[in-house]
Amino acid sequence: MLAKIQAIRGMNDILPDQTPVWQYVESTVRRVLGQYGYQEIRMPVVEHTELFKRSIGEVTDIVEKEMYTFEDRNGDSLTLRPEGTAGCVRAAEEHGLLFNQTRRLWYTGPMFRHERPQKGRYRQFHQIGVECFGMAGPDIDAELLILTARLWSALGLSDHARLEINSIGTSDSRKVYRQALVAYLEQYQDKLDDDSKRRLTTNPLRILDSKDPATREILQGAPSLDDYLDDESRQHFEQLKAMLDAAGVAYTVNPALVRGLDYYGKTVFEWITDSLGAQGTICAGGRYDGLVEQLGGKPTVAVGFAMGLERLILLLETLELVPEHVNNQADVYVTAMGDQAIAPAMALAETLRSELPGRIVVSHCGGGSFKSQMKKADRSGARFAVILGENEVAQATAGLKPLRDDQPQQEIAQADLAAVLAGLL
Repeated sequence: MLAKIQAIRGMNDILPDQTPVWQYVESTVRRVLGQYGYQEIRMPVVEHTELFKRSIGEVTDIVEKEMYTFEDRNGDSLTLRPEGTAGCVRAAEEHGLLFNQTRRLWYTGPMFRHERPQKGRYRQFHQIGVECFGMAGPDIDAELLILTARLWSALGLSDHARLEINSIGTSDSRKVYRQALVAYLEQYQDKLDDDSKRRLTTNPLRILDSKDPATREILQGAPSLDDYLDDESRQHFEQLKAMLDAAGVAYTVNPALVRGLDYYGKTVFEWITDSLGAQGTICAGGRYDGLVEQLGGKPTVAVGFAMGLERLILLLETLELVPEHVNNQADVYVTAMGDQAIAPAMALAETLRSELPGRIVVSHCGGGSFKSQMKKADRSGARFAVILGENEVAQATAGLKPLRDDQPQQEIAQADLAAVLAGLL
C-alpha cells in the first residue's frame, strides 16, 4: 500500500466546519472597509525575489532565513510572498495607480514564511492588509485607527484589543537618535542578549522592543526617541492624538514601539490583546513614506496595516465570540422515499431555494431507507426535514418534520411549504 501524503508542516487545511468562521470574519472586514470607500486589489502570491530584498532588506531574518525562494525554468529567482505591502506597492506602481493620486486599497490572502509553527502562527498564514497612498496628513493615519476600532466593535472585540501608538520621526532624525542609542548600549554590550548584540550593528532600533529582562533593564536608562523627533513629526503626532481623542478611540503612547527599516517614518501603531495568554499583536501598521521610491516609483507618501487572520479567529473562538448563526448547517433537508419521488423532491428543493433566499436547503442524494435518510437529515444540522413519498407526490403535499424539538410531523401543501418554512425559520 502506498504511503499517505500529508500536508506540509505549518501549512494547514481549513476544513468545512472551520470555514464559516473565516467567511464571517472576512465578510465583516469587507463590509467595514467598504463603508470607508476602500477598494480591493488582488496580487499574485509569487513575486520576483528582488522585490522583497529591496523592501524588507537583505540582512533581515525574513529574507535571510524565512522566505520560500526558488529558481524557475527561466533561471529567475522567485519567492512566495512573505508579506503583502511590497506586492501591493509593486502592483499599484506598475499599473499607474499612484502618481498624483490618492488610493485606499485592501487585500487578503495567504503569505508564506519558513518559521517554527506554533499556535496561531503558521508557515502558510493569512493576512488582511490595508494600504493608503498619496495622503500625507495625520487624518488618514487616524482614519485607519478609527476604522479598525469599528471593526473590533463589529466583531465584539472592543474590550479585548488595546491600541499602542508612537512616532519614530523621519529617517534623518532617527539617524541622530540611532548614534546616541548605539553609543549608550555599547557600554553594556557584554550584558545584552544575543539578538540585541547582533542588532547593535545591523538594526539597533529593534533592540528597543527586546523581551529579554536584562536588556529591558538596561534600556530603562537609554536615550528616548521622543527627544530626537523633528518638529514636523512631533506636530503630526500631536494632531493624530487629537483626532483619536475626538473620535473616542483610546490609546497608549509606547516609546519602545519602533520599526527597523528606514522607509518607515512618523506614525507606528499596534493593536494588542491580552486574551490569548501571552500578549499578542493582532494588527500592526504605520507610515512608510519612503517605500514607493525605494521600489523604483516616484516619491509617494503611504500608510497601512496588516492583521493575521489565524490569530484573529483564534481570539474570537477563545472568547466564544463567534455568533451562533455562523455555521454551514442546513436549514431544511429534503428527502425522497421511493424512486418516483426523487425527481419531484429535487424540483421541490429548487423551489424552496428560490423562495427562501439565504437559507440552506440540502437535497438527499444516494437513496437509502427512511431511517438512514432521517439520520443524515439529523446529522446535517437542519431544523426541518421535508419528506416526499409517492403519496405526497400524488397529492401535491409534503411531510414537514421538526428535527430539533419534539413536535409532530405536519402534512403541508407543496404550494404553501415555502411560506410555512419562512415563518418557522
